Amino acid sequence: MKRILVLVPDGVGIKNYLYSNVFEGNDVSVSLFHNFDADTLSQIESSISIEGSLELPAYKESIREKFLRELIHLSRLKYNARKVSNPTILKFWKREHKSAKLKLFYRMVTLASARIKTYDQILKLESKYDGAVRKNPFYSKITAILKKENPDVLFCTHQRALKAPGVFAAARDLGIPTSTVIYSWDNIPKARLALRADSYLVWSQYMKKELQQFYPEISSEAIEVTGTPQFEFYYEPKNIIAKEDFYSTYHLNPDKKIICFSGDDIRTSPYDPHYLNDLAEAIARSGLDKDTQIVFRRCPVDLSNRYDWVLEKFPSLIISMPPLWNFNSKKWTAVYPTMDDVKLLVSLARYADVVINVGSTMAFDFGMFQKPCVYINYDHVPDPNWSVKTIYNYQHFRSMPDQNSVYWFNDRSEIPEVLKHAMNDNSGRINEWFKIVAEYPETASEKIRKALR
Repeated sequence: MKRILVLVPDGVGIKNYLYSNVFEGNDVSVSLFHNFDADTLSQIESSISIEGSLELPAYKESIREKFLRELIHLSRLKYNARKVSNPTILKFWKREHKSAKLKLFYRMVTLASARIKTYDQILKLESKYDGAVRKNPFYSKITAILKKENPDVLFCTHQRALKAPGVFAAARDLGIPTSTVIYSWDNIPKARLALRADSYLVWSQYMKKELQQFYPEISSEAIEVTGTPQFEFYYEPKNIIAKEDFYSTYHLNPDKKIICFSGDDIRTSPYDPHYLNDLAEAIARSGLDKDTQIVFRRCPVDLSNRYDWVLEKFPSLIISMPPLWNFNSKKWTAVYPTMDDVKLLVSLARYADVVINVGSTMAFDFGMFQKPCVYINYDHVPDPNWSVKTIYNYQHFRSMPDQNSVYWFNDRSEIPEVLKHAMNDNSGRINEWFKIVAEYPETASEKIRKALR
């Protein structure tokens, strides 16, 4: 039996890798390496069998580590933008900082990055960062823990976590095989591959090529296409809430079609409430409210009150369906979706007729039931710091085979007509795009377990 030590640096990895079927069966033994509280562990243990649980030591990043890490990030963003002629990649460098101290720090990083002209220089920076990580007391503590535990494999559920480089460096120095997943479809161009592993498990051949494109030092043999387990939930009938219960719990009208508006975080889409308002106004004005209802699912980590004015304006048209995430812990790393939220999202995708958002992967979630997605493609107001045109020029959207993969609201005036077409379309037009982005949607867990085993 293979003993796998699963590094779960934050709550986002819980759903995809601990609620799914990745660690089912008697051919693997799982121990967790984490910073979760007792309640979170209890939730996890209700889903999978855990042999052991190890708490990650406290980690305080040194100034040198932080400087090198951020310098590598910015240098890679510049390199990536040049490599694929896509300046939107540079948008992932945060330019606004509150304190004078942080402004000075990032100014120094920016000035230093101007001297990084070649890829070899980036690799040298990463070598220096590896050395700095090993000088941190955290590395020594991790080394002692891993020596004692001596797992067969160290597996990380998120490739960009701050603590992960030190953990993986210690494992590498002890000769413990390491593996990580690329968590999301847009992660690679963002230059946030914080750790170095023996193997990388990716969603698709497209993502494998992308990883080799932006990290040419990683060999093809080290990258395995396994798919991602997050779409397996949609194939399991146990995750679909009975229709009568679903509709009654949220006071939905069974005689009306469901239009789901899925929110983004405030940085990705600062005008989301205005888009929701535009949608509701267009539906009410066109008379579509007689046959439709809007279900609003906010971004789980957006706890702001920015949508309140729209919900108050359309109390009978918009039904709020908040994500069922756990926010009880004081640790941000312990914020995570509950299994009830998995079922809620699967059921919403099953019963809704269309999903609307600004460039979200929810298009794929709803596409699992052949439901169409409408992307919002107009600016609510001119804003020099934000535009939907920037969103749809991000590198990960180059995976889209053609514009017909989704529907588009190119203007407010188009909303009623586009909606009428979309709500009656069960052709699965997104399928070809999905096949490019995520392979093996039904068997990813099995492939990941096999790769680790």
